[in-house]
Amino acid sequence: MPAHRPPDLGIVDALAQLSFRVQGELGKIAAEHGLSIIQLRLFGILRDRTPAMLELARYLELDKSSMTGLVHRAERRGLVQRSPAPHDGRVTQVSLTPQGLDLVRECEAEVGRRIHALASVLTGPQRSQLARLATILVGNPGQDLTPPR
Repeated sequence: MPAHRPPDLGIVDALAQLSFRVQGELGKIAAEHGLSIIQLRLFGILRDRTPAMLELARYLELDKSSMTGLVHRAERRGLVQRSPAPHDGRVTQVSLTPQGLDLVRECEAEVGRRIHALASVLTGPQRSQLARLATILVGNPGQDLTPPR
């Protein structure tokens, strides 16, 4: 007997509901490690780069004071450190501490497990196709999605 196939939700509902599922899993992982989702996003950025505070604020779409508070809280926990940028001592960069890197690796592994579990109902070729399509959709972060008035 063929597997039950849910009705097609359409592009809007399908992507919105998938986003909710993924955000829900990220929220659970963050909470399990005493983090907020925005902190988890911060660590996701810092795992492979050392951006300036203003760059981080742009990535996370936060104002300067919110960014400063976010980094300060992570710094108090010993997860990140601030340092002057080598090219301009007036610029402050943020990087993970060894403790922060350990936490990022734990979270990254758990995110991987949960996303793979979510996608486990797909065949290998379907997972590859989904990855390619999602890469196209997220590949243009500067794209203005606001409809014209």
